[in-house]
Amino acid sequence: MTTDTSKMARTRGRALLSIAILVALALLAWFAFHWLHGRHFESTDNAYVQANVVQITPQIGGTVRSIHADDTDFVKAGQPLVSLDQADARIALEQAQAQLAQTVREVRTLFAGNTTLQTQVSVREADLARLQNDLARAQDDAQRRAPLVATGAVGKEEYQHATAAVATARSAVAAAQSAVQAARDQLASNQVLTDGINVQEHPNVQRASSKVREAYLAVQRSVLPAPIDGWVARRNVQLGQRVQAGAPLMAVVSLGQPWVDANFKESQLQKLRIGQPAVVVVDQYGSKVEFHGKVAGLGAGTGSAFALLPAQNATGNWIKIVQRVPVRITLDAKDVAEHPLRVGLSTVVTVDVASQDGKALAEANPNAPTSQTQVFDRAEQQADAEVARIIRLHAGPAKAPAKVARHG
Repeated sequence: MTTDTSKMARTRGRALLSIAILVALALLAWFAFHWLHGRHFESTDNAYVQANVVQITPQIGGTVRSIHADDTDFVKAGQPLVSLDQADARIALEQAQAQLAQTVREVRTLFAGNTTLQTQVSVREADLARLQNDLARAQDDAQRRAPLVATGAVGKEEYQHATAAVATARSAVAAAQSAVQAARDQLASNQVLTDGINVQEHPNVQRASSKVREAYLAVQRSVLPAPIDGWVARRNVQLGQRVQAGAPLMAVVSLGQPWVDANFKESQLQKLRIGQPAVVVVDQYGSKVEFHGKVAGLGAGTGSAFALLPAQNATGNWIKIVQRVPVRITLDAKDVAEHPLRVGLSTVVTVDVASQDGKALAEANPNAPTSQTQVFDRAEQQADAEVARIIRLHAGPAKAPAKVARHG
């Protein structure tokens, strides 16, 4: 009996010793793994795929006439998505075009008036010169007769007629001088409206041109184009619907360059740096498919700091909650092309933090835009071309503005 008990005790002791050895080896292996590998990586499963989601909103109000794309459709940049009724906008454009044409012709009249007014000044100056000659001749006649009145060679009545002729001629000269000055003032007034510019540069033409551009753009903006390549999502516009400027009609999602927003705990941020490599596993494809990327930037604040209703930790009872900071992970374009992603997919992100050469905060970004579209440039160019066409049609033969001399 005693022998059996001793054997059982020895067996139990060996088992406990084996278990202790196994636990020690496991702890040693874990510490070795953490020291050699694990401490160089930070991981989180609070990470989701993101992409540019462009809201399609009208720049003008109107009634929806046609819808050219539906949910899940792929669209190219510049492709029409929604068309609004153009009737009112076209009427406004026709009125603006007519007003510009009328303004151009009125301004042409101002330029042509310079020549007419210059001719009037020349005519008035010629009349003044003729009347001044008549005055000089009348004065000579009166002066010749004045000494002859005392001798009786010239009668007093004849001398009075000569003196009256001088007074009449002097009055005519004064009137002619006033007429010349009035013609010069009228010419100067007209020149103020035309000096140093041509018909196209005249303020009245510029003002009317702006109205044409505004009306032309309103017509063009009745068709809403896709600003980028992407897939249509969240279409909520319907035919016949009256929409206001800025109302969301649908969205275009660009899945060509998605990224991952990984929400790391604040305790994991110490070693995270911009440029560190990352591996992303998406639940959609499983652990066999890995997306390679790198850290593009760390958020400027925690998610709760930018929440619609931020926490008020200074009131009531307080419980410490570990905060998370979004970290942007850019993905390799080749991996994304081979395995397309969708916005909002769950992922697991693992960042290699062994290299500490990068910065924790992004530096100043150059002035170059991070993204841009040119689909709206064409409308502006067409508006300018329409303005130029109307001005060219109504401006008459092209010629330099005449240089009209001013008279003091």
